[in-house]
Amino acid sequence: MSDGKKTARLARLKARVLRLYSHGQRGFLYLAGGIVVGLAAIAMAYGADKAQELFQMLIAWKPWMALVVTPLGFGIAIWMTRHFFNNAQGSGIPQVIAARHVREGEAQQALVSLKVAAGKIIVMMFGLVSGASTGREGPTVQVGAAIMYALRRFSPQREHELMLAGAAAGISAAFNTPLAGVVFAIEELSRSFEARTSGLLIGAVIAAGMTSLAVIGDYSYFGTTFVTIRFGMGWLAILAIGIVGGIAGGLFGRVVIMASDGFPGFAGRLMKQHPVPTAVICGLLVALCGLSGSGSIFGTGYDEARAIIHGDVADLTFGPLKLLATTFSAISGIPGGIFAPSLAIGAGLGSDMSLLFPYVPIGALALLGMVAYLTGVVQAPLTSFVIVFEMTDDNGLVLPLMAAALVAQLTSKLILPEGLYHALARKYLEAQKT
Repeated sequence: MSDGKKTARLARLKARVLRLYSHGQRGFLYLAGGIVVGLAAIAMAYGADKAQELFQMLIAWKPWMALVVTPLGFGIAIWMTRHFFNNAQGSGIPQVIAARHVREGEAQQALVSLKVAAGKIIVMMFGLVSGASTGREGPTVQVGAAIMYALRRFSPQREHELMLAGAAAGISAAFNTPLAGVVFAIEELSRSFEARTSGLLIGAVIAAGMTSLAVIGDYSYFGTTFVTIRFGMGWLAILAIGIVGGIAGGLFGRVVIMASDGFPGFAGRLMKQHPVPTAVICGLLVALCGLSGSGSIFGTGYDEARAIIHGDVADLTFGPLKLLATTFSAISGIPGGIFAPSLAIGAGLGSDMSLLFPYVPIGALALLGMVAYLTGVVQAPLTSFVIVFEMTDDNGLVLPLMAAALVAQLTSKLILPEGLYHALARKYLEAQKT
């Protein structure tokens, strides 16, 4: 063999070894990042639970304290966000979507830095300990994206892929729904799926899920259910709940987007020029909602949703009051997600529909309401269906849940032309340009 052929063969071998090394290094990076995201999700879940317990202890002692603690807590939370942790407000998912659409490193850093992630966790917990009707699943998405984005120095030019994987791992670990993490990344965050990154993204999701499994154990977010809907008259409930959930979710999204644009008149000027007093007023309204119903209106609503799914009929006011409390929490701008409250609202609305459909199990109505309302808000029917399905592991409701999601999607679009997260993401993109 000539020296030239030997040199060419060695060059090809070297290139192949370097490619394998690069792929292995990148795979390890995604797996390691997924483990860290899983640990962060577990810590946030634990902290959120403790924060809610503290607030519930307070109002159990003196219910009227909510009229002081909640408005004051909202005001402090938005002050902290504005002065120390800008871009940590809201759920965090719009920030991740926006960060994936910008190319400038500084703009990405402003939206998904570790500082923003730390602020997200701190102020989100502060909001929950103040009684905010918010969740921690959405914030886990921004935190997951920030953790993976911080690893970009080890894999240059792949920051967009890293953010996507971190966000998917975040939703997977938060809900213990690995399939939903992948679907969420496809449908809501990227709206596409590149073959060259699919394996790495799934690897990060698996790592985050396995971490949660190792620490917390195997569990369904809302427990396992076994409810069905008989074909025939029972399917009228699917149509009705799909319409109601789509309308309610669309109206919620429309109000939140209007608030981000600025309401007309005095309300708009107050929100734009005086964000802290606006947050205090929103906090007072949340407190009034909570005291008008029960302590269950405050916080994520997880316990209430779980109880309804397993057959408990909720008070007729739970769904509407939870919707109002979540709306005021969202427009205040404090850090906090809407996933868990949306599921609680949907469960409450489904429970209320039992008056019209007494022959349909309460658990089935609750699950349909959860899918319908969440779809109405985010307009991601596949994600909504998969999340609820994986959280309960109920094979008997696959088709009804899918049908409810589809009806809600069509209904919501009559009120809200675009899903809430993408509409809000555009605001962050516009802000980065100015």
